[in-house]
Amino acid sequence: MFLTSAARGAVGLGALAFLGRGALANETFSFEWLKQQARLLAHSPFDDSLGIVPKRWRELSHGQYKGITYGSDRSVWKGEGLFELQFFHPGFHYDRTVAINIVQDGEVSAIPFSSDLFDFGDVSLEKSSNGDDLGFAGLRVLYPLDNRKIPTEFLVFLGASYFRLVGREQQYGLSARGLAVDTAENAGEEFPMFREFWIERPAPDATAITIYALLDGNSVTGAFRFVVRPRTASQIGVDAEIYTRRAVDKVGIAPLTSMYFFGENDPGRFDNYRPEVHDSDGLMINARSGEWIWRPLANPRHLRISSFFVDSPKGFGLIQRDLEFASYQDLEADYHRRPSMWIQPRGEWGKGHVELLEIPTDRDSNDNIGCYWVPDRELHKGDSLKLSYVLTAYLDNPQWPPGGRTLATRIGSAREEEPNGGGQGRLIVIDFDGGDLPFLDTDQPVEAMVTTSTGRVANAQVQKNTVTGGWRAMFEFFPDGRGADLRCFLRIRGHALTETWTYLWSA
Repeated sequence: MFLTSAARGAVGLGALAFLGRGALANETFSFEWLKQQARLLAHSPFDDSLGIVPKRWRELSHGQYKGITYGSDRSVWKGEGLFELQFFHPGFHYDRTVAINIVQDGEVSAIPFSSDLFDFGDVSLEKSSNGDDLGFAGLRVLYPLDNRKIPTEFLVFLGASYFRLVGREQQYGLSARGLAVDTAENAGEEFPMFREFWIERPAPDATAITIYALLDGNSVTGAFRFVVRPRTASQIGVDAEIYTRRAVDKVGIAPLTSMYFFGENDPGRFDNYRPEVHDSDGLMINARSGEWIWRPLANPRHLRISSFFVDSPKGFGLIQRDLEFASYQDLEADYHRRPSMWIQPRGEWGKGHVELLEIPTDRDSNDNIGCYWVPDRELHKGDSLKLSYVLTAYLDNPQWPPGGRTLATRIGSAREEEPNGGGQGRLIVIDFDGGDLPFLDTDQPVEAMVTTSTGRVANAQVQKNTVTGGWRAMFEFFPDGRGADLRCFLRIRGHALTETWTYLWSA
């Protein structure tokens, strides 16, 4: 099962590394060197005991742990350039440590852990004494995104292989991670961890920073290179090589994890003053054929796994499309500022599918949504896998998709019942906007193309929304007791105007 946000990192965090400067010997650090270390590591047994945090730190309460802060005046490279580094203290759920190194001209310098770097709040100094051998739980990177003089946090690596990224005027929401292993498989998911990081020291005026990481887990090892560019829509270029210790049933490439509690397609399910609560509201896919696919997210009553068979996709991601404060009415969470994350593969990924995981949840603190690309190949012991893609965190991008997009999905009772005692139908209303739609008058021959895998659809129609300039599609759906895959898009004179809306109807 996917990690909840509350427990992210509890399953496995980076352990105290064993590469460090000694493994380099007379060599200089490079990505090729790191790949060689990961390849060699895959031939040795996985050691899950490294870097375990002492019990007194793991027993900290959430409040105590949140009270431990890194001193802002102790940042690495403070006042020396645009980028700064800070670190996380281990404890609470973060029960493993990682090693962190600085690389300059190929030379590696380890960042030593010290309790003096932190302010401990309600945690007594006695409790933090003799802790200089602990190690860090993770790292954060700062850059003057919103203010040219004051660096602010925009990137975090913390817990297993999780990392978060934001751009200008964005608020942390969904997360990315290095690799997913056996997600939603009967044997249980494995959470490989980043054990060690190497950060190239950037020039004082550099606008990009490069971070390397060693991945280690029971089934896989890996070498990662992240080239990070903070901006309005921050980007990370990811290159990695994965090596298998044993056969792996399923790997998820470029995995994303998010939270969807409720939205406009399932109102009133929870007794809550807010109209919507989610970090993402849809899965978007750009298939190699050029088709754009949109799947509204749901908080199902039972676990749901959906597969979208798209060989070598042009892109996919979890999207927060609704960016209006009025949709959320939350003055603290700022859901309207939560970014979307878009994955653009570099090169051909071959045959495979995008998998969407939706887990039932009764609270908004759980990350219950996941997506990733699954290659259609078996991974045996000793195999390797190369990954290369660009991850973008953005609030809005009119090119994704370039045509009309789904703005909202609403579902209610249909006007009629199915004849012969078939039961009550459902009225499905989809609002589209963007692309050419605002420029089409009400008398244009716009059509709603609606299909279903089971059941029956009827009375499909479209209507121009003269208030917003978009178009609304409406149709009645009569389920037959089975699950159904519904699809809808708008077209004019045989030409598609919008992405393809898809919806999984649960029996």
